[in-house]
Amino acid sequence: MPQVSDKKVLIVLTSHEDLGDTGQKTGFWVEEFAAPYYAFKDAGADITLASPKGGQPPIDPKSSDPSAATEATRRFDADPETQKTLANTLKLDDLNAADYDAIFYPGGHGPLWDLTHDTTSIGLIETFFNAGKPVGAVCHAPAVLLNAKTPDGAPLVDGRKVAGFTNAEEDAVGLTNVVPFLLEDELKAKGGAYESVASWTSFAVEDGNLITGQNPASSEAVAEKVIAQLG
Repeated sequence: MPQVSDKKVLIVLTSHEDLGDTGQKTGFWVEEFAAPYYAFKDAGADITLASPKGGQPPIDPKSSDPSAATEATRRFDADPETQKTLANTLKLDDLNAADYDAIFYPGGHGPLWDLTHDTTSIGLIETFFNAGKPVGAVCHAPAVLLNAKTPDGAPLVDGRKVAGFTNAEEDAVGLTNVVPFLLEDELKAKGGAYESVASWTSFAVEDGNLITGQNPASSEAVAEKVIAQLG
C-alpha cells in the first residue's frame, strides 16, 4: 500500500448502544474499526476518531467475543494506547471537514439508529464527497449515506455503485425484524446500484470517491481503496 503520512483520516463511530427494544446492546463492530484503523495507521496516516456524543463509543458485545476475533481485533485488544484514543472520541459537532483528507465509517448495527439521521454527519459526508475526498463505509455503515444528497438535491447514492450488509446476512444473524430498516432495500430505494457477493465474503466497490463494503470481512478492503485514493 502507498504511504500517506501527509494525510489526515477522520473515522466516525456510532454513539448508539441499544439494539432496538430487545434489551440487548449494540454499537460498532470491533473488526470494522480495528482493521481499517491499523491499515490507515500502518500507511502513516494521521487518524482522528469522532462520534455524535464524543467519548467512548459503544462496542457491540458480540464483536468482542473470541469467535469474532481477527488479527486486527487481537492487535486492538493488546493496544492500550489505541483503546485510550477510542475512549476519548471527539464530538462530530466540533470538527471541520476542511481539516481532513478522507472520512471512514465502521459498521455494526448502531449507525442504523443514529448516524443515518445525524445532520452533522450527513453534512460532513456531503462536504467530503463534493470536494472529491474519499468517503468510505463498511457493512451497516453505508446507512450513513442514505440521507446525504448531491448539490442538485438527488440522493448521493442514486446511480452509484454501492455495497452494504445484505438482507441474507441480516436474516442469518436473526435481526431482520429488529433493525429499523434493511440496508440493502434502502440503498436500492434511494437509487443505489447495489452490488453484493456470497454472504460473509470480502467485497468492496468503488464509484469515484465513494467506497463501500458489504460486511465485516470487507473492512480492510474498503480501507485499502481509501488509502489507494489518498496515495
